[in-house]
Amino acid sequence: MAKYIFITGGVVSSLGKGISGASIGKLLQLHGFKVNMLKFDPYINVDPGTMNPYQHGEVFVTTDGTETDLDLGTYERFLDVYTSKANTNTSGDIYRTVIDRERRGDYDGATVQVIPHITDEIKRRFSALKDECDISIIEIGGTVGDIEGLPFMEAARQFQLENKKEDIFSIHVTLVPYIAGAHELKTKPTQHSVNKLREIGISPDMIICRTEHHLDKSLKRKIALFCNVKEDCVVEAMDAPSIYYIPEAFYNQKVDTLVMEKLKLNPKKKFDNAWFIKIKSFGEFSKIVKVAVVGKYADLKDAYKSIDESLNIAAIALKTKAEIDYLGAEDNDLVKKLKNYDAILVPGGFGNRGVEGKIRAITYARENKIPFLGICLGMQCSVIEVARNLANLKDANSTEFYEDTKHPVIKILDEQKNVKYRGGTMRLGSYKSQLKKSTLAHKLYKSSEIEERHRHRYEMNPEFVETLKKVGLYVSAYHKDVLPEIVEIKNHPFFIGVQFHPEFGSRPMKPHPLFEGFINAGLLNKKTIK
Repeated sequence: MAKYIFITGGVVSSLGKGISGASIGKLLQLHGFKVNMLKFDPYINVDPGTMNPYQHGEVFVTTDGTETDLDLGTYERFLDVYTSKANTNTSGDIYRTVIDRERRGDYDGATVQVIPHITDEIKRRFSALKDECDISIIEIGGTVGDIEGLPFMEAARQFQLENKKEDIFSIHVTLVPYIAGAHELKTKPTQHSVNKLREIGISPDMIICRTEHHLDKSLKRKIALFCNVKEDCVVEAMDAPSIYYIPEAFYNQKVDTLVMEKLKLNPKKKFDNAWFIKIKSFGEFSKIVKVAVVGKYADLKDAYKSIDESLNIAAIALKTKAEIDYLGAEDNDLVKKLKNYDAILVPGGFGNRGVEGKIRAITYARENKIPFLGICLGMQCSVIEVARNLANLKDANSTEFYEDTKHPVIKILDEQKNVKYRGGTMRLGSYKSQLKKSTLAHKLYKSSEIEERHRHRYEMNPEFVETLKKVGLYVSAYHKDVLPEIVEIKNHPFFIGVQFHPEFGSRPMKPHPLFEGFINAGLLNKKTIK
């Protein structure tokens, strides 16, 4: 019988529902259970693919090519699973599904309503993974009381009523704010939030309290009394040096035991604490590598969430601390600032804003032998930079930015020229590439074939491969022997650009080889900086 854990949030958003759910999922995995997570977002967008990163952070891409919320990246990194379309759901996608059925006449002329038609579709999706795992952890985005989230809360209420009590566990994540003037933690926001949840018909089994200060027994007792939960089910969640410390913090509060007791589950194996031991070894390191990430969303770290995680994971594997700064590509003093860094990364993006700044950053990295990693648009900018400055193709550009360029070193695929709608129209998801031997890419991957996730519409123009090769830019990997996937410069400590997004494949215990090689090159470069 499938088991379900529901995660809701209250008081304010961005409290860490995804991290809380993933941490509990990790604990259950360590007990031998097969766990997966699903995200339900109340916004009307069909997916976040067309949303500005300032609105919703990075767009994470699953192996099957679904554009999703960044929380799915958290799920994958914590649980070491591969998510798919079944793991992500939005109001827009659910309503579209129901409306499409109505247009086909599937409802036999019935009046289509939020209840039961929308809620039925939500409930169907709650159980989408029931045959693939022992426990499905379902995160409902937003905050209890939000009008757009009400259909999801109602569906969760119905779902709990329709299933056995021992098959459902409900967790509510709230904020316990500290009032500095009074030197006091306040429980009233949590009480109001839980009351609102209970008005909807959902009584939480556990309350996870985000707090800046420890909760003493009297505070836990008060929350338990007013929120109708057991005292040991009031869980403290304080900020930690790393999000990967959270599972152990929950383990020390017996969260996994409480969940298993309610769900009537017996561990499938002896608890494996090797994960804790490995995470504890992260700590602080004496070695430091300074990395500049040059992008146009530098003011929002979450826009590059997976890149940030990948750099830190790779640094930890090398017993190093990564100091990562996000520099605006439109900053007039960008090149001057780059002199303070051991390595430079140019990430992906869309549109021409900031492109020239990225190209200047790449010129600096190439000319000064600074380790460089270009991802997606970053790779395309490196092609443009070499074409202009080494191959003397002064107007070289991407047709995304200048359609009439005489030297379109980056161009759109012919079959994509007639794309009518935005979203889901790109080369999305996992694609295989063949690596050439005796290249940096082959050395890093230690393989002749790789599979990585993509999210882009424009490609490096194969017509310019030989021209750029003559000036030192080599294509070291192709997709189906046609589309360039990786470029590199050989007479450089580390200069590599990839058309795909390697950051989506990083795991705490398995750093991605490109990021590990990049950080290592930064360390070696550091030794030469005066």
